[in-house]
Amino acid sequence: MREESLEFLKVLVETGAPSGYEQPVQSLFRDYVQPYSESVRIDVMGNAIAALNPDGQPRVMLAGHADEIGFLVRHINDEGYLYFGPVGGWDAEIVVGQRVTVHTRSGPLRGTIGKRAIHLLDEEERRKKSELHTLWIDVGLSGREAVAQRVAIGDPVTIHVPFDRLANELAVAKSFDNRMAVFVCAETLRLLHGKKIAAGVYSVSTVQEEIGLRGARTASFGVDPQIGIAIDVTHATDYPDADKRKVGDIRIGGGPVITRGANINPRVFERLVQAAEEESIPYQVEATPGGTGTDANAMQLNKAGMATGLVSVALRYMHTPCEVLSLTDLENGCRLCAAFIERLRADQDWTP
Repeated sequence: MREESLEFLKVLVETGAPSGYEQPVQSLFRDYVQPYSESVRIDVMGNAIAALNPDGQPRVMLAGHADEIGFLVRHINDEGYLYFGPVGGWDAEIVVGQRVTVHTRSGPLRGTIGKRAIHLLDEEERRKKSELHTLWIDVGLSGREAVAQRVAIGDPVTIHVPFDRLANELAVAKSFDNRMAVFVCAETLRLLHGKKIAAGVYSVSTVQEEIGLRGARTASFGVDPQIGIAIDVTHATDYPDADKRKVGDIRIGGGPVITRGANINPRVFERLVQAAEEESIPYQVEATPGGTGTDANAMQLNKAGMATGLVSVALRYMHTPCEVLSLTDLENGCRLCAAFIERLRADQDWTP
């Protein structure tokens, strides 16, 4: 991966921006795609929409969601500890002991999520699973008044861990779900810039996916594309206890994952596979019988319907601070989206 692209990815995944508070990521996306787009705008929901060859036909929309799971401050007690509610789906056991950033009006405030030490739990308490509402954030300040001068109710909170490289072109970060897709949306524009394409390309960094696919729904209505490609992570099943019978055999390093099923237009699936094979891009196929739980759900059902596909990157340990993926898979996902778009023509039939 080229150095500038890797640095962009690193900044994306280290930035804190849970659902409803995506502005810092949207600013990064807007700045990065400006040289490769004819226009970039933010809509009333907060979606960032970059257009390349906007009058081209057919119109195609790429969607990757900018939000991550996180927390919101709900209460400050008399001693100055913060209690919080979840944004998105958390396993409470993973939350215990994490370092966090509280994003306040005066800047980031570091803290840690606390729980009584095991020495102070009785035998029955040790057997119980932690519950989020019983945990607290310690920011090092004493008393409600001192904390309230820095922290407001509703301030967002995100896990504080850095991007890091592992062996074999793997990387680990807190929010590859789904900043890696924001990266694909941006890099696809870079790969297409300067090429002669028929399609009008709308690359969208969507908002509020983790709480109900909300940004993709409104962006789809506004852009009104004929074709849509959602980009997201999917569960790798190449580690202990992952059940291939439930999800399939999906491996990190095996190439981008092309989804097949009811949420996917069969012509889009076929042309994604064709593009991968013609460009010698390794790929994997995942079968999803119903909705995919991604922006593809909202996109497919826009207005009278959209010919929708889903391109994913295999991820280990989803919704944890240590999500792992292959940078090679990520690069090949960008290549696949660009190759698919380069082959679009106005007279193609997308009817199943």
